[in-house]
Amino acid sequence: MEHFIVSARKYRPQTFKDVVGQQAITNTLLNAIENNHLAQALLFTGPRGVGKTSCARILAKMINSKESDNLDEDFAFNVFELDAASNNSVDDIRNLTDQVRIPPQIGQYKVYIIDEVHMLSQAAFNAFLKTLEEPPKHCIFILATTEKHKIIPTILSRCQIFDFKRITVKDAKNYLKYIAEEQGITAEDDALHIIAQKADGAMRDALSIFDRVVSFSGKNLTRQAVTENLNVLDYETFFTSTDFILDNNIPQLLLQLNTTLSKGFDGQHYIAGLASHFRDLLVCKTPQTVELLEVGEETKQKYLEQANKSPQAFLLKGIELANDCDLKYKTSKNQRLLVELCLMQLASITFDGEKKNSKRFIIPPSYFRAKGITPIPVNKPVAVNTNNQAVNETPIKVASKPTPVAKKTVTSEFSDPTIPKIVLSKDNKRTSGLSLRSIRAKKEHEIKQNEVVYDEVNLPTDNFTEEDMQTAWKDFVSVLEVEGKHNLASILSIDTPKLKEKTTISVVFPNETNKVEVERSQFHLMSFIRKRLNNFDVTLDIKINEEKEKQYAYTPREKFEKMCDKNPSLELLRKTFDLDV
Repeated sequence: MEHFIVSARKYRPQTFKDVVGQQAITNTLLNAIENNHLAQALLFTGPRGVGKTSCARILAKMINSKESDNLDEDFAFNVFELDAASNNSVDDIRNLTDQVRIPPQIGQYKVYIIDEVHMLSQAAFNAFLKTLEEPPKHCIFILATTEKHKIIPTILSRCQIFDFKRITVKDAKNYLKYIAEEQGITAEDDALHIIAQKADGAMRDALSIFDRVVSFSGKNLTRQAVTENLNVLDYETFFTSTDFILDNNIPQLLLQLNTTLSKGFDGQHYIAGLASHFRDLLVCKTPQTVELLEVGEETKQKYLEQANKSPQAFLLKGIELANDCDLKYKTSKNQRLLVELCLMQLASITFDGEKKNSKRFIIPPSYFRAKGITPIPVNKPVAVNTNNQAVNETPIKVASKPTPVAKKTVTSEFSDPTIPKIVLSKDNKRTSGLSLRSIRAKKEHEIKQNEVVYDEVNLPTDNFTEEDMQTAWKDFVSVLEVEGKHNLASILSIDTPKLKEKTTISVVFPNETNKVEVERSQFHLMSFIRKRLNNFDVTLDIKINEEKEKQYAYTPREKFEKMCDKNPSLELLRKTFDLDV
């Protein structure tokens, strides 16, 4: 069985041209060698797997082979590699400084490559300072580290620093494509792109992942095989999710989330990937920013197609909701529910970024046609006089202002289908949302929504007694209690309504707050009363009597006196047993 060599070693760069994604650094080193302008202390810093040690070995070989006839000689006897992670004591540095004095037997330079130099102890750094500042002519030090901030400033000031950058997804994918061709492997472009993304800028990691996936799938490398082996969510998952969201298909969206979680993926991974997907779609909305999309050509076309179907306002709102869910995920006690709620909110966004049915007082005409009611045209509201008679056959509402008021037709949950339709008035005047006037205008608008104007004639006006009216009033209070509206039910129970002028119900409340609450529900109240009494001339007259509020007892003493007014025997009981309140 032939010995297998991993790709990270087999395809390690042998020249500066083979180094991927570090053109600025390799060009600088080549020019320094050619112009004999190379410093004797170099510091290579950057993320893992980007070519620091490889560049150090290539540099050591090039400076010794510059004047040599044999270009294939590697000058291994002139290159000394020291792992500072395991040789970090003062004695190790002293041994190194003793060897520095001996000149090379072959070649021009002795090169000392100290890897992971940030692991040296403080004393070892101090022992290395003098040698690093004034090394012999034949000696060059190359320090490599992934954590430059851990190196003391006195070492940094003595070195020429080269910052290696992360390898881009595009460069890593192109190099993987070259290796796949070298090994005779057929690889899809998207498959190599996913491997390059998973490597996170490290070429060594990309090659390790490549070997692992090739062992899984053989000579044919597909996107499906890569996503299955690496256990990553591919683009198709998010494309499908976005289609469900745009179609407002909440059931299928939740089922897809369940399928994703059943495969072992984390909910935060899914929602964070969805936010990134929205970002990529937003990038595709503008031709100038399409280059920011790091995907294959085939996938880029899918992004462009879905971006055309996704409004920009929707994408911005979607990113906001998904990012907020991502931030709350770690602290949530029911993480799955949090993700599901986020998805339902996303699927409830309309194309203009607003919630559905934001104008709750506007009901489409189709609703009334389904109930067999013909809606009233907006430009022809109906006027009704005090005797419920239509005026001049032509429905024109007489307003106190010169500008006509628009009308919308609604129905009540307490009304019968045979009862005629009702028109609500709506004030179109706009008010600033940052003033106290806006608060008052909002309350007035809510009350005005309940102003009832009937557009039919010959409405029933049966006679009724005060007892009938009070019975209907109590029945409405009972309905409110069943519906859980206990606050309004208690307010309506404060005073017993009285009948005034045959069809006017008079009720007294102790303060303005009670009056406002009743006026907000006046529409449903009067619809219920009129239907029960079969009289549509019934009106409501609400008055405020602030003295009535003083009759309420709050302290224990006041409550006792209130009870004594109803039963004087309580005072005799208290005196007999010498009780205290």
